[in-house]
Amino acid sequence: MRKIFFLVLLALLNGMKTESQTMHLATFNIRYDNPRDSGNLWKDRKDPVTALIRYHNFDVVGVQEALKNQLDDMQAGLKGYVYHGVGRDDGKAAGEHSAIFYKTSKYTLEASGDFWLSTTPEKVGPGWDAKLNRICSWVALKDKKTGKEFFVFNAHYDHQGVQARVESSKLIVEKVKSIAGDKPVVFMGDLNGNRESEWYLHVASSGILKDSHGLAKMVYQPNGSFNSFRHDGIRNDVIDHVFLSSHFKASKWAVLTDTYYGKFPSDHFPVAVQLSLQ
Repeated sequence: MRKIFFLVLLALLNGMKTESQTMHLATFNIRYDNPRDSGNLWKDRKDPVTALIRYHNFDVVGVQEALKNQLDDMQAGLKGYVYHGVGRDDGKAAGEHSAIFYKTSKYTLEASGDFWLSTTPEKVGPGWDAKLNRICSWVALKDKKTGKEFFVFNAHYDHQGVQARVESSKLIVEKVKSIAGDKPVVFMGDLNGNRESEWYLHVASSGILKDSHGLAKMVYQPNGSFNSFRHDGIRNDVIDHVFLSSHFKASKWAVLTDTYYGKFPSDHFPVAVQLSLQ
């Protein structure tokens, strides 16, 4: 009986340990604060955006298109979170950010950085045939309970430059290898491309990262991840992705179609993943 008791206790402790390592992540293009977005202004969307993040209880969220005033609004509404990220137009606060929010109760920041998607990633400026500056921000986080460290990279690819999108994926894979080495990695973002695009396939078939969509045991994809703020503008394609290194196991993957009074919090839906670090 004593042996059975200890075996049961061990199983319970192992279960608790596994649960403590479960993470809820999301990538979310929040749409920049555009005064021409009549009916979908940021002043009306900011509370639904932060409420969505709080309700789904994400541990880490990578946002795209976020201007500094939007990050300030989100920070005010997301108690217990902090973010890392710099503006793509000056490396400080100007322009859109690919920022990463994370819970301070669960993680400590071990390192962080930013690089531009260009041939000179250490400098501000567009790359290849891109129309705009594009940036990738990253953090190294340590789980306070387990002591395990992992990296999160977050980027937004150019919306017009095809070569820029292909080359951005090549750069991301190289940067992941050089910055994270053989440690666990999450790469998330708006790639402006579906699962058949060349730039998506370059990451998904890199041997370093795989799409969490194909790894998850449970998938909820009622539609694509872009909606144009219109119910009749929802695409079937998923262009927002979360990639994982082999250190992770994904249990759930979803496109979250939350609304407020029939409106969408952004012109993209967040893509959420539940995973555990093995």
